[in-house]
Amino acid sequence: MAVQDRSRHVEVQQDGRVVGSAEVHPADDRTIRAELHVESGHVPVEVGAKLVDAVLDLPEVHEGSRLEATLPLGETESLRRLRDRCDDVHTHTAGASCLVDATLPAEDDRGH
Repeated sequence: MAVQDRSRHVEVQQDGRVVGSAEVHPADDRTIRAELHVESGHVPVEVGAKLVDAVLDLPEVHEGSRLEATLPLGETESLRRLRDRCDDVHTHTAGASCLVDATLPAEDDRGH
């Protein structure tokens, strides 16, 4: 039996250059995993927020109730947006990464 890969790649671009990206995939029926990356150097402040919005707006994410996200330690814009859009957000560090466990909002609360 073949396993269907339901992973998604999301990008945020500025002036034709990728400034943020994420790999998103379901871990099980309820949990979505996302690895977010914002390019180093000079990028607009809103890149992290736009990347989180792009991830959370995916139809696959709407099917889940829990999010496990990994983002670079110090990526405060992404973390701030996750806290704005998700419920019950918990974080802890692991090396150079910030691990986030969050409850995804109910379907009728998914605005931004």
